[in-house]
Amino acid sequence: MKTKIFAHRGSKGTRPENTLISFQAAIDAGADGIETDVQLSKDGKLIIMHDEKIDRTTNLTGRVTDLTLAELKKADAGVKFSDEYRGEQIPTLEEVIELLKRNNFKGTFNLELKTNHIEYQGIEELVNEQMRHLPADIHLLYSSFNPNSIRRMQKINPEAEFASLFQFKIKESRLLAKNHLITSLHPDVTWLRERHGLFWPKLLIRPWTVNSTKNMIYCFKKKYDAIFTDYPAKALEVRKNIQGD
Repeated sequence: MKTKIFAHRGSKGTRPENTLISFQAAIDAGADGIETDVQLSKDGKLIIMHDEKIDRTTNLTGRVTDLTLAELKKADAGVKFSDEYRGEQIPTLEEVIELLKRNNFKGTFNLELKTNHIEYQGIEELVNEQMRHLPADIHLLYSSFNPNSIRRMQKINPEAEFASLFQFKIKESRLLAKNHLITSLHPDVTWLRERHGLFWPKLLIRPWTVNSTKNMIYCFKKKYDAIFTDYPAKALEVRKNIQGD
């Protein structure tokens, strides 16, 4: 079985991250999965944004939780990446789902619950309600650095697949696995390589963020279930050379 390629915040290396144009580029490249992050705006809307603040990726400033959807939509989410993408907006989760539908996408949609710094009250319930509009032939995968968010979502939708994200410490992930709350681990690829891979029976391994050719080759030779990469088109070419068509 081939290692799947998940586009990290879309085609983040070639387009402004977490924008519709970035997700479109990943779909056009043929990525097996799309990964993104969800937070809550001041007026309770599900917003696609990695950082808790919009400062790094847009021309405006402020925390997602302190801004309304209307205020967030005024931000330019493309111009800092390149003037070519001036005018790209911060999308909502609903808009991303509609994009997947328009493209007849049938891969994995990995939604990271960004609750490790801000515990957005009720975000799991709102996400679950929105996901009712996701086509049945798209595989839904939830992940989070926050084990409590995984526990809450698992109670709401026990049929979904869950993954634990971690960078350095694995203690919480071990506990989630012991309690059968997760089916996969998403570790930092550098952490993984320093430990010469990670063997954990019955759990799928999907390292992030695999951008260098060297790391891609390593993961494809290890035959991990999937990788997260900012360069899905490049990863597809490298995989072809290692694992074939």
